[in-house]
Amino acid sequence: MEHFIVSARKYRPQIFDDVVGQQAITNTLENAIKSNHLAQALLFTGPRGVGKTTCARILAKRINQESSDEISEDEDFAFNIFELDAASNNSVDDIRNLTDQVRIPPQTGKYKVYIIDEVHMLSQSAFNAFLKTLEEPPAHAIFILATTEKHKIIPTILSRCQIFDFKRIGVSDIKNYLHKIAKQEDVQADDDALHIIAQKADGALRDALSIFDRVVSFSGANLTRLAVTENLNVLDYDVYFKITDQLIENNIPQILIDFNSVLDRGFDGHHFISGLASHFRDLLVSKDQATVELLEVGDTAKKQYLKQAQKADLKFLLKAIDLANECDLKYKLSKNQRLLVELTLMKIASITFDGKKKI
Repeated sequence: MEHFIVSARKYRPQIFDDVVGQQAITNTLENAIKSNHLAQALLFTGPRGVGKTTCARILAKRINQESSDEISEDEDFAFNIFELDAASNNSVDDIRNLTDQVRIPPQTGKYKVYIIDEVHMLSQSAFNAFLKTLEEPPAHAIFILATTEKHKIIPTILSRCQIFDFKRIGVSDIKNYLHKIAKQEDVQADDDALHIIAQKADGALRDALSIFDRVVSFSGANLTRLAVTENLNVLDYDVYFKITDQLIENNIPQILIDFNSVLDRGFDGHHFISGLASHFRDLLVSKDQATVELLEVGDTAKKQYLKQAQKADLKFLLKAIDLANECDLKYKLSKNQRLLVELTLMKIASITFDGKKKI
C-alpha cells in the first residue's frame, strides 16, 4: 500500500510564484532579495494556514540562491536553514543556544537563516534574551519570525522587525487552486462543491486542502455538491431556495414542515436562521447588476440566485433580513428556541399578505 501524503504537504509551494493569495508580499520579498534590500529580522503575521511558514522556507532558500551565482538552482541550502518551534523551545536556555549558534558563519552559501515559528509562545525572559541578537545580528544571520498572534509579542521585538501582514485568502483564489489540485489528482469536482469547501475553509488554504482530502476519501473521484454538504454537515443551498419560495407564496404549513425536516436531519435552528439571513442577503445583492459580483457562490448556484431574486420583492427581502437577523440575536436567550424560529418564519411569510392578514 502506497504511503498517503496529505495535499497540504504534497502541494506545498516551492517557489514564490506558486504561493496563493499573497502576491503583494511575495513580490516585495522577491524584489528585496534582487535589490539586496532585505532586512535581517522579518516578522510574518496573519491567520493560520495562509502561507507564513511556506513563504519563510522559500525566502530562506532564495536568499542563498541569489547570493551564490555558481551554485545550481536545485540546491536547497538545507544546512543553512534552521527551524525552531517556539511553542516547545520557549525558555531562556533555548534562546541562549540559538544565539551561540548564530555566531558561527555558514559553511556553504552566504547566509544562515533562522525560522522561529509561533514566536509569540516565547516567555518574557526568552524575548528579553533575544533582543540584543535581534537588534545587532552578525552579517551572515537572518531571522524570520512567524506568528498568528502579533499582539502577544512585546513592542521592543516588533520595533526591530520588518513586519509582513498575511491576509486571509479569498474564496475564488482557494477554489481555483482546488480545481488545479483536483485535476492533478484525477478527481472530477463540481464547481459548486469546491466553492463550498473554499467557503468552509474561512480564508485558510491549509484547511481547504484538509477538507478536500476528507471529502475525496468520503466520495471517491467524483466530488459533487451533495457529497460535500453531506460530509461537512452544512445545509445545501436548495433547502434555502425551497423555503424562500414557500415564504414568497405565504405557504406557512409547508414552511413549518420543511423546517421540521431540517431539524430532523440534526441541524441546529440557530445555524438554519443565520443561513437563511445570509441567503436573503445574497438574493438582495443578486437584484442589481452592480452588486452581483458580491455574490460568493459557484456558477450553478449563481444562476439559481439570479432567478429567485427576480421573484423576491426588494421590500420583502429587506424586511426578511431584518426579522431573520433579529431572531439570530435573540436565539441564545430564548427559552423556546424552536418556537422563536417558527414565529420568525411565519412573520416573514406574512410580509406579502394583504394588510388584513399581516401579523
